[in-house]
Amino acid sequence: MIAILKKLFIKNTDDESKNRRALGVLCSSVGIFLNIVLFAIKYIAGVLSSSIAITADAFNNLSDAGSSFISLIGFKFAGMKPDTKHPFGHGRIEYLSGLGISIAIIVVAFELFTSSLEKIFNPEVVDSGAIAIGILIISIIIKLYMFLYNRSIGKQINSAGMKATAMDCISDSIATAVVLISMIFTRFTGINIDGYCGVLVSLFIFYAGISSAKETIAPLLGTKPDEELVEKVHSMVLSYDKVHGIHDMVVHDYGPGRQLISLHAEVDGSEDIYEIHDVIDTIEKELYEKLSVETTIHMDPIDIHNESTKQTRDEVAMLITKLHKEATIHDFRMVPGITHTNLIFDVVVPFELKMNDAQIKEKVQQIISEKWENYFVVLTIDRSYV
Repeated sequence: MIAILKKLFIKNTDDESKNRRALGVLCSSVGIFLNIVLFAIKYIAGVLSSSIAITADAFNNLSDAGSSFISLIGFKFAGMKPDTKHPFGHGRIEYLSGLGISIAIIVVAFELFTSSLEKIFNPEVVDSGAIAIGILIISIIIKLYMFLYNRSIGKQINSAGMKATAMDCISDSIATAVVLISMIFTRFTGINIDGYCGVLVSLFIFYAGISSAKETIAPLLGTKPDEELVEKVHSMVLSYDKVHGIHDMVVHDYGPGRQLISLHAEVDGSEDIYEIHDVIDTIEKELYEKLSVETTIHMDPIDIHNESTKQTRDEVAMLITKLHKEATIHDFRMVPGITHTNLIFDVVVPFELKMNDAQIKEKVQQIISEKWENYFVVLTIDRSYV
């Protein structure tokens, strides 16, 4: 159905962000419609059967319609152009809409939990007729379909809100399946487990809400960038002969389709600075055209012709893995003196290394001194952001 509606209502343009927004609005609108339909038929089934589990599940679908509306508003606002007060655009509104959906899911779970507990202590007769069972089966099929298209489109356009909605849909399918099982169980045994199933459903919904909240909060706090993007940037930058290495790469995420990158590129310090600068400009342009990321590249001149420095650097790089297997170095320089030689470099250590900066410096000096007694370390400590 989504594919048909896409052909009917969305005209693809050269503006990828516009296409993405249109697809998000379409899917959210379909979600609103389907959830309202599900609410109506489940509410009727719940009233006819006197089932708290079905009625609660119906209001869960009504809250899902509200969540889809929040998602729709999120796509609308996220597509607004940058302005004076928001020069990086409004893309993070989409993360906030996903968080709003997650909070709504958690609230519904709490309400369902309390009403189900009351049903356990004050049970009512549940009519497990064929109509109610049929409605539940139809509901499960519709929710599974909604899960599939939300998950697929969410991955396609990298939408935290749609991924949260997909999680909600699959939890709803499981919850409704539990209600269905309880009705069939009651039909054949006469034992009323409606309240207990309502509690179980509420726990499923609560888990889905917490999971989706984590996924939407993470990009707001700042997460490690996509490894595929990092690898592509590395590959493209290092494909230029004038670049001998890169480090200090940072990816700034301002919402889907709005990422800024800064990195340091190591270049031959003896070459013409204007020629190198021209190469850097070309790299920045290529990254924008192929990956749609704005990149700022800082040139780091290094001495690649001094064999002694190069050999010592390679040895230090090997020795530094004693600190941590993933530790690396960059910006390496040697300053010889009469009584000693200063080794000046940056060391990049992972966050897993449970040492403070003073301890790291002391340990690195110890490692170097074991190899060269008259080598002193002048160290800058970096953390890896990719």
